[in-house]
Amino acid sequence: MQRGLDSETKRQLEEEEKKIISEEHWCFIIEEQSFLLCEDLLYGRMSFRGFNPEVEKLMLQMNSKNKTEEVESETVELDVSDEEMARRYETLVGTIGKKFAKKRDRVNYEEDENGHVKPTVKVKKMFLKPQD
Repeated sequence: MQRGLDSETKRQLEEEEKKIISEEHWCFIIEEQSFLLCEDLLYGRMSFRGFNPEVEKLMLQMNSKNKTEEVESETVELDVSDEEMARRYETLVGTIGKKFAKKRDRVNYEEDENGHVKPTVKVKKMFLKPQD
């Protein structure tokens, strides 16, 4: 009975373990020739409070290009016009009012030809005197 493995079997086991480790351990390195993939970068050299005026001038020139692009993109992002927003708000006020009305205050609502929702006029109930 062998208490330990032969040196040859130990070596084979170590080689198999190394093969498994080398096959499982893959690293892919991707090199890009340009820095265009990096977004929102500021100019590399920085100076503050007049410490280095030349660098501050360069910072203003380089960063001003980015700011103008951001301003242009913000103006394009306007999705809803003011008039449409006002129309949506008017309809929203009516629907929210209906939601929180009490049961006795709920009224039948009618729509105009313009699409405005208005409550119908409710006649106040009074006691009718019986006729003889």
